[in-house]
Amino acid sequence: MQMIVREQAKKYAFDWRDEPLLRVSEGETIAIETWDASTGFFKTPVDKAIPANRPGFDRSPPMANPIAGPVYIEGAERGDVLVACIEEVEVADYSWVAVGPKRGPLGESTRWPELSSEYTTKIFPHTPGPSGTMQDGTLQFSDSISWPITPFIGTLGTAPDREVRTSIDGQGAWGGNLDMRDAAAGNRIFMPVYHDGALFYLGDLHASQGDTEYTGTAAETCGTVRLHFELIKQKKLPFLRIEKPDALVAVHSARPLEVAVDTATQHLMAWLVDEFGFTPTDAYCLVSTCPDFRINVYQMCNIAQLSYVAGAEIPRKYLP
Repeated sequence: MQMIVREQAKKYAFDWRDEPLLRVSEGETIAIETWDASTGFFKTPVDKAIPANRPGFDRSPPMANPIAGPVYIEGAERGDVLVACIEEVEVADYSWVAVGPKRGPLGESTRWPELSSEYTTKIFPHTPGPSGTMQDGTLQFSDSISWPITPFIGTLGTAPDREVRTSIDGQGAWGGNLDMRDAAAGNRIFMPVYHDGALFYLGDLHASQGDTEYTGTAAETCGTVRLHFELIKQKKLPFLRIEKPDALVAVHSARPLEVAVDTATQHLMAWLVDEFGFTPTDAYCLVSTCPDFRINVYQMCNIAQLSYVAGAEIPRKYLP
Protein backbone atom coordinates (compact mmCIF):
# COMPACT_ATOMS: atom_id res chain seq x y z
CA MET A 1 0.00 0.00 0.00
CA GLN A 2 1.32 3.43 -0.92
CA MET A 3 1.65 5.84 2.00
CA ILE A 4 2.43 9.44 2.87
CA VAL A 5 4.36 9.39 6.16
CA ARG A 6 4.01 12.02 8.85
CA GLU A 7 7.29 13.77 8.15
CA GLN A 8 6.03 14.48 4.62
CA ALA A 9 2.74 15.93 5.91
CA LYS A 10 3.93 19.50 6.44
CA LYS A 11 2.28 21.55 3.73
CA TYR A 12 0.47 24.68 4.91
CA ALA A 13 -1.49 25.62 1.79
CA PHE A 14 -3.51 24.02 -1.01
CA ASP A 15 -1.20 24.74 -3.95
CA TRP A 16 -1.50 23.29 -7.47
CA ARG A 17 2.22 23.96 -7.94
CA ASP A 18 3.23 21.36 -5.32
CA GLU A 19 4.88 18.20 -6.63
CA PRO A 20 2.61 15.19 -5.95
CA LEU A 21 3.77 12.93 -3.12
CA LEU A 22 1.80 9.99 -4.52
CA ARG A 23 0.30 9.03 -7.88
CA VAL A 24 -2.60 6.60 -7.48
CA SER A 25 -5.17 4.80 -9.59
CA GLU A 26 -8.91 5.06 -9.12
CA GLY A 27 -9.96 2.51 -6.47
CA GLU A 28 -6.45 2.09 -5.02
CA THR A 29 -6.37 2.25 -1.21
CA ILE A 30 -3.65 4.45 0.28
CA ALA A 31 -2.66 5.52 3.80
CA ILE A 32 -1.87 9.07 4.90
CA GLU A 33 -0.26 9.89 8.24
CA THR A 34 -0.97 13.36 9.61
CA TRP A 35 0.22 15.80 12.22
CA ASP A 36 -2.19 17.52 14.55
CA ALA A 37 -3.07 21.18 13.90
CA SER A 38 -0.03 22.34 15.91
CA THR A 39 2.49 20.12 14.05
CA GLY A 40 3.16 18.31 17.33
CA PHE A 41 3.65 21.35 19.60
CA PHE A 42 0.96 20.52 22.19
CA LYS A 43 1.97 17.46 24.21
CA THR A 44 1.35 18.44 27.87
CA PRO A 45 -0.69 21.10 29.75
CA VAL A 46 2.54 23.10 30.06
CA ASP A 47 2.50 23.76 26.30
CA LYS A 48 0.50 26.96 26.00
CA ALA A 49 -0.90 28.67 22.90
CA ILE A 50 1.33 31.72 23.38
CA PRO A 51 2.16 32.81 19.81
CA ALA A 52 5.76 33.76 20.60
CA ASN A 53 6.44 30.24 21.90
CA ARG A 54 5.11 28.40 18.86
CA PRO A 55 7.51 27.60 16.01
CA GLY A 56 6.42 29.20 12.76
CA PHE A 57 3.93 31.60 14.37
CA ASP A 58 6.19 34.54 13.59
CA ARG A 59 5.43 34.03 9.89
CA SER A 60 2.58 35.49 7.91
CA PRO A 61 0.49 33.44 7.56
CA PRO A 62 1.49 31.30 10.57
CA MET A 63 2.71 27.75 10.00
CA ALA A 64 -0.25 25.88 11.48
CA ASN A 65 -2.81 23.30 10.42
CA PRO A 66 -0.43 21.17 8.33
CA ILE A 67 -1.82 19.01 5.54
CA ALA A 68 -0.47 16.06 3.57
CA GLY A 69 -0.35 15.99 -0.19
CA PRO A 70 -0.96 16.45 -2.90
CA VAL A 71 -2.10 13.06 -4.13
CA TYR A 72 -2.37 12.83 -7.94
CA ILE A 73 -5.30 10.65 -9.06
CA GLU A 74 -4.72 9.20 -12.51
CA GLY A 75 -7.41 10.17 -15.00
CA ALA A 76 -8.78 13.14 -13.05
CA GLU A 77 -9.35 16.22 -15.20
CA ARG A 78 -10.72 19.71 -14.74
CA GLY A 79 -14.52 19.53 -14.65
CA ASP A 80 -14.61 16.08 -13.01
CA VAL A 81 -15.76 15.30 -9.48
CA LEU A 82 -13.37 13.50 -7.13
CA VAL A 83 -14.94 11.19 -4.55
CA ALA A 84 -12.81 10.45 -1.47
CA CYS A 85 -14.06 7.20 0.08
CA ILE A 86 -12.89 7.20 3.69
CA GLU A 87 -12.20 3.69 4.95
CA GLU A 88 -10.57 4.23 8.36
CA VAL A 89 -9.50 7.12 10.59
CA GLU A 90 -7.16 5.96 13.36
CA VAL A 91 -6.14 8.65 15.86
CA ALA A 92 -3.28 8.87 18.36
CA ASP A 93 -3.38 8.11 22.09
CA TYR A 94 -4.26 11.67 23.13
CA SER A 95 -5.83 14.87 21.88
CA TRP A 96 -5.81 18.48 23.07
CA VAL A 97 -7.70 21.74 23.17
CA ALA A 98 -6.07 25.14 23.77
CA VAL A 99 -7.69 28.44 24.77
CA GLY A 100 -6.32 31.81 25.77
CA PRO A 101 -6.32 35.57 25.26
CA LYS A 102 -7.61 36.69 21.85
CA ARG A 103 -8.30 33.07 20.84
CA GLY A 104 -11.85 32.26 19.83
CA PRO A 105 -15.06 34.15 20.61
CA LEU A 106 -14.35 34.55 24.35
CA GLY A 107 -10.67 35.42 24.07
CA GLU A 108 -11.49 38.98 25.13
CA SER A 109 -14.25 38.11 27.60
CA THR A 110 -15.01 40.49 30.46
CA ARG A 111 -17.67 38.18 31.88
CA TRP A 112 -15.14 35.38 32.48
CA PRO A 113 -11.72 37.05 32.82
CA GLU A 114 -9.87 33.75 33.09
CA LEU A 115 -10.71 33.07 29.44
CA SER A 116 -9.17 36.34 28.27
CA SER A 117 -6.17 36.43 30.62
CA GLU A 118 -4.94 32.85 31.01
CA TYR A 119 -3.59 30.36 28.49
CA THR A 120 -4.97 26.87 29.13
CA THR A 121 -4.15 23.59 27.39
CA LYS A 122 -6.13 20.47 28.19
CA ILE A 123 -4.79 17.05 27.24
CA PHE A 124 -7.31 14.24 26.77
CA PRO A 125 -6.00 10.65 27.06
CA HIS A 126 -7.48 8.09 24.65
CA THR A 127 -8.24 4.49 25.59
CA PRO A 128 -8.56 1.79 22.90
CA GLY A 129 -11.95 0.14 22.45
CA PRO A 130 -12.96 -3.52 21.96
CA SER A 131 -11.27 -3.56 18.54
CA GLY A 132 -7.94 -2.77 20.20
CA THR A 133 -7.80 0.54 18.27
CA MET A 134 -8.89 4.11 18.86
CA GLN A 135 -11.59 3.86 16.19
CA ASP A 136 -14.02 2.68 18.88
CA GLY A 137 -12.04 4.03 21.82
CA THR A 138 -12.85 6.50 24.59
CA LEU A 139 -11.76 10.10 25.18
CA GLN A 140 -11.26 11.02 28.85
CA PHE A 141 -12.27 14.68 29.26
CA SER A 142 -11.88 14.62 33.04
CA ASP A 143 -11.94 12.15 35.93
CA SER A 144 -15.74 11.99 35.71
CA ILE A 145 -16.50 12.80 32.05
CA SER A 146 -15.70 10.69 28.98
CA TRP A 147 -17.24 9.90 25.61
CA PRO A 148 -16.65 7.70 22.56
CA ILE A 149 -13.97 8.85 20.14
CA THR A 150 -15.63 9.96 16.89
CA PRO A 151 -12.64 10.62 14.63
CA PHE A 152 -12.84 12.65 11.43
CA ILE A 153 -10.81 14.74 9.00
CA GLY A 154 -10.97 18.46 9.74
CA THR A 155 -9.25 19.71 6.58
CA LEU A 156 -9.43 18.10 3.13
CA GLY A 157 -9.91 19.09 -0.46
CA THR A 158 -8.59 19.35 -3.99
CA ALA A 159 -6.23 22.08 -5.18
CA PRO A 160 -8.48 25.06 -5.99
CA ASP A 161 -8.43 27.20 -9.10
CA ARG A 162 -7.13 30.19 -7.14
CA GLU A 163 -4.31 30.85 -4.72
CA VAL A 164 -5.00 29.82 -1.12
CA ARG A 165 -2.32 31.26 1.14
CA THR A 166 -2.95 29.08 4.16
CA SER A 167 -4.69 25.87 5.18
CA ILE A 168 -5.76 27.62 8.41
CA ASP A 169 -8.67 29.46 6.85
CA GLY A 170 -8.65 28.38 3.21
CA GLN A 171 -12.21 27.31 2.31
CA GLY A 172 -14.25 26.94 -0.84
CA ALA A 173 -16.30 24.66 -3.05
CA TRP A 174 -13.18 22.47 -3.34
CA GLY A 175 -12.97 21.88 0.45
CA GLY A 176 -10.46 23.30 2.93
CA ASN A 177 -10.65 23.77 6.68
CA LEU A 178 -14.35 22.96 7.01
CA ASP A 179 -14.24 20.81 10.19
CA MET A 180 -17.12 18.61 9.05
CA ARG A 181 -17.73 15.83 11.57
CA ASP A 182 -19.13 13.78 8.71
CA ALA A 183 -15.74 13.55 6.96
CA ALA A 184 -15.51 10.22 8.75
CA ALA A 185 -14.99 6.53 8.05
CA GLY A 186 -17.71 5.00 5.90
CA ASN A 187 -18.64 8.27 4.21
CA ARG A 188 -17.89 9.60 0.72
CA ILE A 189 -16.77 13.19 0.13
CA PHE A 190 -17.49 14.73 -3.32
CA MET A 191 -15.22 17.60 -4.48
CA PRO A 192 -14.89 19.47 -7.78
CA VAL A 193 -11.64 19.04 -9.73
CA TYR A 194 -9.81 22.08 -11.12
CA HIS A 195 -6.48 20.56 -12.20
CA ASP A 196 -5.25 17.38 -13.84
CA GLY A 197 -4.82 14.72 -11.16
CA ALA A 198 -7.22 16.54 -8.79
CA LEU A 199 -4.29 17.15 -6.36
CA PHE A 200 -5.91 16.01 -3.11
CA TYR A 201 -4.78 17.05 0.39
CA LEU A 202 -5.90 16.18 3.92
CA GLY A 203 -4.91 16.80 7.54
CA ASP A 204 -6.16 18.25 10.84
CA LEU A 205 -7.64 15.11 12.42
CA HIS A 206 -10.04 15.46 15.33
CA ALA A 207 -10.88 12.83 17.94
CA SER A 208 -14.23 14.55 18.57
CA GLN A 209 -15.95 17.90 18.14
CA GLY A 210 -19.16 19.60 19.15
CA ASP A 211 -21.33 21.70 16.86
CA THR A 212 -19.56 24.96 15.84
CA GLU A 213 -16.09 24.05 17.24
CA TYR A 214 -16.82 27.03 19.47
CA THR A 215 -13.36 27.70 20.96
CA GLY A 216 -11.61 27.39 17.61
CA THR A 217 -10.05 24.03 18.44
CA ALA A 218 -11.70 20.62 18.73
CA ALA A 219 -10.09 17.55 20.30
CA GLU A 220 -7.05 17.98 18.05
CA THR A 221 -4.90 14.96 17.29
CA CYS A 222 -2.73 13.22 14.73
CA GLY A 223 -3.27 9.83 13.15
CA THR A 224 -3.61 7.78 10.00
CA VAL A 225 -6.31 7.85 7.32
CA ARG A 226 -6.95 5.04 4.85
CA LEU A 227 -9.01 5.89 1.81
CA HIS A 228 -9.47 5.39 -1.92
CA PHE A 229 -10.81 7.55 -4.72
CA GLU A 230 -13.48 7.40 -7.39
CA LEU A 231 -14.08 9.74 -10.32
CA ILE A 232 -17.26 11.10 -11.86
CA LYS A 233 -16.44 12.49 -15.27
CA GLN A 234 -17.49 16.00 -16.27
CA LYS A 235 -20.05 16.75 -13.59
CA LYS A 236 -20.83 20.17 -12.10
CA LEU A 237 -20.82 20.50 -8.34
CA PRO A 238 -21.71 23.82 -6.62
CA PHE A 239 -19.87 22.92 -3.41
CA LEU A 240 -18.39 19.91 -1.65
CA ARG A 241 -21.02 17.35 -0.61
CA ILE A 242 -21.16 14.23 1.54
CA GLU A 243 -22.87 10.88 1.10
CA LYS A 244 -23.38 8.87 4.26
CA PRO A 245 -24.76 5.32 4.17
CA ASP A 246 -28.07 6.64 5.51
CA ALA A 247 -28.16 10.32 4.50
CA LEU A 248 -27.13 13.05 2.06
CA VAL A 249 -25.42 16.25 3.24
CA ALA A 250 -25.03 19.39 1.10
CA VAL A 251 -22.42 21.80 2.47
CA HIS A 252 -21.66 25.51 2.18
CA SER A 253 -19.41 28.02 3.94
CA ALA A 254 -20.14 31.73 4.28
CA ARG A 255 -20.66 34.57 6.71
CA PRO A 256 -23.08 35.30 8.25
CA LEU A 257 -24.25 31.86 9.32
CA GLU A 258 -27.73 32.28 7.86
CA VAL A 259 -26.19 32.62 4.38
CA ALA A 260 -24.34 29.30 4.86
CA VAL A 261 -27.55 27.63 6.09
CA ASP A 262 -29.71 29.04 3.29
CA THR A 263 -27.21 28.19 0.55
CA ALA A 264 -26.55 24.66 1.86
CA THR A 265 -30.29 24.05 1.94
CA GLN A 266 -30.66 25.21 -1.67
CA HIS A 267 -27.70 22.99 -2.66
CA LEU A 268 -29.57 20.05 -1.11
CA MET A 269 -32.80 20.96 -2.90
CA ALA A 270 -30.95 21.11 -6.24
CA TRP A 271 -29.43 17.70 -5.50
CA LEU A 272 -32.90 16.25 -4.88
CA VAL A 273 -34.27 17.82 -8.07
CA ASP A 274 -31.35 16.92 -10.34
CA GLU A 275 -30.66 13.37 -9.17
CA PHE A 276 -33.72 12.04 -7.33
CA GLY A 277 -36.63 13.25 -9.42
CA PHE A 278 -38.12 15.76 -6.98
CA THR A 279 -39.95 18.76 -8.34
CA PRO A 280 -38.67 22.07 -6.96
CA THR A 281 -41.94 22.44 -5.05
CA ASP A 282 -41.66 19.01 -3.43
CA ALA A 283 -38.00 19.57 -2.50
CA TYR A 284 -38.88 22.98 -1.02
CA CYS A 285 -41.70 21.56 1.05
CA LEU A 286 -39.70 18.49 2.13
CA VAL A 287 -36.92 20.49 3.81
CA SER A 288 -39.52 22.56 5.63
CA THR A 289 -41.74 19.75 6.90
CA CYS A 290 -39.61 16.61 7.28
CA PRO A 291 -38.92 16.08 11.01
CA ASP A 292 -35.56 14.46 10.23
CA PHE A 293 -34.21 17.27 8.05
CA ARG A 294 -31.20 18.71 9.88
CA ILE A 295 -28.79 21.63 9.68
CA ASN A 296 -25.35 20.67 10.93
CA VAL A 297 -23.39 23.72 12.08
CA TYR A 298 -19.98 22.19 11.58
CA GLN A 299 -17.96 25.33 12.18
CA MET A 300 -18.86 28.72 13.64
CA CYS A 301 -15.68 29.77 15.42
CA ASN A 302 -14.50 33.36 15.44
CA ILE A 303 -10.89 32.76 14.49
CA ALA A 304 -8.69 33.96 11.61
CA GLN A 305 -10.76 34.58 8.45
CA LEU A 306 -12.82 31.41 8.67
CA SER A 307 -16.29 31.40 7.22
CA TYR A 308 -19.05 29.48 8.97
CA VAL A 309 -19.84 26.00 7.67
CA ALA A 310 -23.31 24.45 7.49
CA GLY A 311 -24.48 21.09 6.19
CA ALA A 312 -28.09 20.48 5.14
CA GLU A 313 -28.91 16.80 5.75
CA ILE A 314 -31.78 14.56 4.66
CA PRO A 315 -32.03 10.82 5.48
CA ARG A 316 -32.05 8.46 2.51
CA LYS A 317 -35.29 6.85 3.71
CA TYR A 318 -37.15 9.87 2.33
CA LEU A 319 -35.66 9.50 -1.15
CA PRO A 320 -37.39 7.55 -3.95
